[in-house]
Amino acid sequence: MDNELYDYSPITERAPIRWPGDARVAFYVGLNVEHYQVDRPSTSIFPGTAGLTPDPLNYGWRDYGPRVGIWRLAQILDRHRIRASVLLNSDVVQHNPQIIAAGLARDWAWLAHGKNNSIFQADMSMRPRAFATRKRSREQERGYLTEVVETIERATGRRPRGWMGPALTETFHTPALLAELGLNYVLDWTNDDQPYRLNGPGMLSVPYTVELNDNTLFLGKGTSGPDFVRIVKDQLDQLYAESADSGRVMALALHPFVIGQAFRAKYLDQALEYVANHPGVWLTTTDEIAAHFAAV
Repeated sequence: MDNELYDYSPITERAPIRWPGDARVAFYVGLNVEHYQVDRPSTSIFPGTAGLTPDPLNYGWRDYGPRVGIWRLAQILDRHRIRASVLLNSDVVQHNPQIIAAGLARDWAWLAHGKNNSIFQADMSMRPRAFATRKRSREQERGYLTEVVETIERATGRRPRGWMGPALTETFHTPALLAELGLNYVLDWTNDDQPYRLNGPGMLSVPYTVELNDNTLFLGKGTSGPDFVRIVKDQLDQLYAESADSGRVMALALHPFVIGQAFRAKYLDQALEYVANHPGVWLTTTDEIAAHFAAV
């Protein structure tokens, strides 16, 4: 089937984007704050035990994030005066309330990131079905999304404006259902260096990244700490060079159980120092990027 969610738009044929303060690159940290179910497999560092219940090796590795890694990352972000854009599983509200309190004290932005990272959004409608079944599935997804959004709103005092699905998953109904709930952008479509409008009413796509992502770089490609710093610098330098006529977005995707490991922390610190002191960079959040783009 053809993709009707958004239209093709080459970056060379768009109206220029101007960021606040004449910045050329809007930079944000997408901080994945996630909850994993102990009896379901998920992101794993060792596949040999991933099917076991419980799986202390892989579950414990992931659980390092909320117990230790997130607190190390918070200190680094504070040092560079960077507010995180938190991709928040709503189950974190119940299981890790101290993280919510820490983010509120820092005025972090909160995006809905599903209930937990053991359940994918696409699991709700995996294949074409009869009309009645599709309608029922849509209603089930509406109820699920409502619970996620309202849980985060109660905990943070703010209704999320943005969404990223667990493992970047959506159904074909997700953007429209999110719009009904008052959200106005998603991060799931990692296909651009600028925001753009989805075909659903009132919905934007804001750039996210599976490439400049600690999970992909360190676990998928075996990137070293010094190479991580070089990659971040190279990304910013290239985007800055291309942004003379129209602004770009640079996303840095982080997971506390990956970049939050002690031996990697100093390399994140070095990378953010370069970004934070680079001319023409707007240190911002996805909420502010979406709001500015929608307004102009």
